[in-house]
Amino acid sequence: MIITMKEDATREEIARVIEKIKALRFEPHIDTGSKLAVIGVRGDTSKLEADEFYQLPGVASVARVSKQYKEVSREFRSRDTVLNIGGHKVGGEHPPFIIAGPCTVETREQVMLTAAEVKSAGAVALRGGAYKPRSSPYSFQGLGEEGLKILAEARETFGMPIVTEIKEIGTLDLFAKYDIDVYQVGARNMQNYDLLQKLGQVGKPVLLKRGPANSIDEWLLSAEYIMANGNPQVILCERGILPPIGSKLRYTFDVGAIPVARELSHLPVIADPSHAAGRWNYVLPLARAALAAGAHGIIVEVHPNPTEALCDGPQALKPARFRGFMEEVRALYASSQA
Repeated sequence: MIITMKEDATREEIARVIEKIKALRFEPHIDTGSKLAVIGVRGDTSKLEADEFYQLPGVASVARVSKQYKEVSREFRSRDTVLNIGGHKVGGEHPPFIIAGPCTVETREQVMLTAAEVKSAGAVALRGGAYKPRSSPYSFQGLGEEGLKILAEARETFGMPIVTEIKEIGTLDLFAKYDIDVYQVGARNMQNYDLLQKLGQVGKPVLLKRGPANSIDEWLLSAEYIMANGNPQVILCERGILPPIGSKLRYTFDVGAIPVARELSHLPVIADPSHAAGRWNYVLPLARAALAAGAHGIIVEVHPNPTEALCDGPQALKPARFRGFMEEVRALYASSQA
C-alpha cells in the first residue's frame, strides 16, 4: 500500500500517518525525495482498509501496489534508486558503473596485476570469486577465506570497492570480517530464499544475478526478498538465459530484459556480457547492446593470461582488450549525452 501526502502536508501530519502505520503493526517506508511525500506500508496489507488513512489530515491518496514485488516496484518508488559504492554512483543518469576483474581469485599476484590494469583503464570496482559454485565437483572451487583476504588487500592498495560472490549463509561472518563492499548472488542462488533473507540484514549492496531459467518476475521477486527484509541496496544483473540447442553462445543474452526491468523496477540494472558470451570476442558487442538498452553498468571478466585461467578463461578479456572496451564504453556514454 502506498500513501501519498498532499503537497502542503506538514511534518506533524506525516508523522501522524507513520504513527498510525506502526500502531497497526506495519512498517513504514518513507520516500521524501519527490515533490510529494510518499509513504509505503511494508507487510501483507491485503486486509488493510484505505479508510484507515483517508481520514487523517494531509493524506492525498491511498493506493495498493498491484505487483507481487512491492518494494522493488516502480509503483512503490517512481524515482530511480541510486547507490553509492566506494564513492561511485550506480543507477539513474550516472555514467556506466564498470566492474572488472578475474572470474576467480587464483593468486595474490594475479589479482594485484589485474586490479592495477582495470583501475588504470577506468573500471570503478574490482570483481573476483573467492568461492566458486562449479558444475563439476572436480573443478577449482576458489581459495575461500584466502581469496577474500587477497581481494581486501587489493581494495586497500588501489582504492577500488570489491564485488565477490557469496554461496551460502555460513560465510556471512567472513564477508563481514573482510568488509566486502558488494555481495554478489550468482545465478544458481537467485532462488536461495534463506540466503536472500539474510542478505536483507547485512546493510551492504547486493548484486543479484538472474537465473538462466527464471522469468523477469521471478528475478524481481528474489530482489523483493532482500528488500522486504530491510536492505534497499539491490542491483539487478542480467547475465543470459538458457540458449536453444546449437547456439554459438554460452547463454542467450536477453537484452530485452534490461528495459523491461527498468520499467517495472526503480533498482539499478547492470549486465554481464562475459557469462552470456562464453567467448571474449563477443563480450564487447553484447556490452554495447546492454548499454544501448539502458543498462546502468557492466560487470566483465578480465585476466592477465586467459589461456592459463582456472575458470572461464575463454570469455575473459586481456588487459589490453579491456582498455579498448573502456574506450568504447566512454564513447557510447558520451554519444548518449550529446
